[in-house]
Formats: sequence, C-alpha cells, structure tokens
Amino acid sequence: MTYFKHDTSIVDDGAKIGDHTKIWHWTHVSPRAIIGNNCVLGQNVYIGNKVVIGNSVKIQNNVSIYDDVVLEDDVFCGPSMVFTNVKNPRAFIERKSEYLTTTVKKGASLGANCTIVCGVTIGEYAFIAAGAVVTKDVAPYALMAGVPAKQIGWVSQAGEKLADDLKCPRDGSEYELKNLLLSKKY
Repeated sequence: MTYFKHDTSIVDDGAKIGDHTKIWHWTHVSPRAIIGNNCVLGQNVYIGNKVVIGNSVKIQNNVSIYDDVVLEDDVFCGPSMVFTNVKNPRAFIERKSEYLTTTVKKGASLGANCTIVCGVTIGEYAFIAAGAVVTKDVAPYALMAGVPAKQIGWVSQAGEKLADDLKCPRDGSEYELKNLLLSKKY
C-alpha cells in the first residue's frame, strides 16, 4: 500500500488509490472508485463506485461523492458540501438508471455546505461560495454565490476575487475577457 489509511476507514477491495493519498477517520471508499495521487480525504467521507478523482484533490469532512461524479486535478471540496445524483428524487421510485454525470474541472473550489445539482459542469478554477446551490453549468474562473447560485464576479487561479483590471492581487497574473469567458494571459 502506497497510501495512508486510518484504521477506522474502509477501502473496499478493487478500489484504485494513488500514491501518497491520505484517507482519514471513518471514510468509506467503494470497490470501483478511482482516486489519484496526493489526495486528502477528510473524516466521514464516502466515495461511490463510479467516481473518478484526479490528483491533489482535497475533500473535507462529511462529504459524499456519489456515482457519476468526476473531480479533476486540484479540486477542493469544502466541509459538508453536497453532490446530488438525480434531479427529482422520490424514496418510492428507484432512479439509479437516471444518474447524471457531474464534472468539476481542474482547480475549482466548492465551498462549505454548497450543493451541486447533478448534471452540471463546474469550469476550471471556478469558485463556489459557501452555501451556494449550483443548478447550471459554471464558466471557468466564475465566482458563484447564492440560492440559486449566480455569478457575482471572477476569480484568479490563486482563488482571489478579480477587480475590473482583471489582475490577481496575490500573484500579479493577468486575465482577459473574451466572449463573456475569462482566460489567463500568458
């Protein structure tokens, strides 16, 4: 084993877990899950079967990653944030065949207690504020807040809110807006 697993956690046979990943207290990883290198899974995390997690992903305490969720590299999932897997659940109707794929692109951050409704794509380096409810696709670098979530600005790759000059106050990197989409200048 090239990853760390706390004694209270369960990693089912068949799960693929990358090097230097840390799995903390009371976490359960299902047998067909794929988890990359250098990830951290906090306490009381659940990872379903049809889940793909990239490298250097951080999942905070009390988060469940259900089937058909894809987290690309460097994604941050804040404490107690929620993914759904069907749009209209009913306890008395099984809808496992209706699960929708949810993709969180590279470097995106999902704040504490936010909800990501199934079937959406969160763009690269987007930032979802704590408590927001995302019901539609999110553009790269978008800053989203509210219920339902609405775009309230742009963020840099460093996670800093950008002013009108689109220059990151942390690292000085510059961005440009073309066709209502933000991209980093190189």
